[in-house]
Amino acid sequence: MKACLILAFLFLSSCFQAPAASHEAAGLRHNFYGKSCPCAEDTVRNITWAHVSKNSALPAKFLRMQFHDCFVRGCDASILLNSTANSKAEKDAAPNLSLSGFDVIDEANANIPSPLSNFSTLLQNFSSKGLGLEDLVVLSGAHTIGVGHCNLFSKRLYNFTGKGDADPSLDSTYAAFLRTQCKGPSDNATVVAMDPLTPLSFDNRYFAAVQQHRGLFQSDAALLTDAESQRVVKEMVKGPHKFFAHFAHSIKKMGSVGVLTGNAGEIRKKCYVVNS
Repeated sequence: MKACLILAFLFLSSCFQAPAASHEAAGLRHNFYGKSCPCAEDTVRNITWAHVSKNSALPAKFLRMQFHDCFVRGCDASILLNSTANSKAEKDAAPNLSLSGFDVIDEANANIPSPLSNFSTLLQNFSSKGLGLEDLVVLSGAHTIGVGHCNLFSKRLYNFTGKGDADPSLDSTYAAFLRTQCKGPSDNATVVAMDPLTPLSFDNRYFAAVQQHRGLFQSDAALLTDAESQRVVKEMVKGPHKFFAHFAHSIKKMGSVGVLTGNAGEIRKKCYVVNS
């Protein structure tokens, strides 16, 4: 029987090998389908890589999809469900309308923090999910790939304090470049790479950009407004392997938030609809 797997998590697990941790949700384990479907994880991994090799934008989309799923009601893959006549699905809610990559998951069959938030709000949101300050900073590193819509950061360019000014914490040269890309404060069609240094590489260069005051979102800039957060940013800049190890740990931890196991949930035969 085909099982509904949270593809993004398995995809990342195949990239960043982290040891088993005590925070794993009860009932979760590596090689869960070892006996019932031995090829399950290899199948998911192979299909994922086949699509990624043709579309380099997919890894960022999978990361964002997992983040949106886990921060609403926990990592229950509810983001994959389609709307019905009696229920509007999470994927059709305003913050999720720009998500994509669902077709890959179907083939494999398998309260979101705002980019406008300040540091205290971000930390409160993460803490409510059992995630700490280091998780917040490290997982922000997912912005090393992918794009952001102009309307999510244009206030920093055109009207930061309501006086037609720019965010003084944003590098002025970078701000000038962004204004050449975004047509105005309400431009919700144009997208810009979130990492201005190496936008197509999953690496630690995002943190170097943040240090240079070239974080795209206000939530990126917020990482420099707290002393401990600044320290973690500085640590992540030291080398990609340090970032990879910490990212593997933190995303595994996030992947255990609110997971339904045993009789609390179900393994869907089709990811986009509950079992009948």
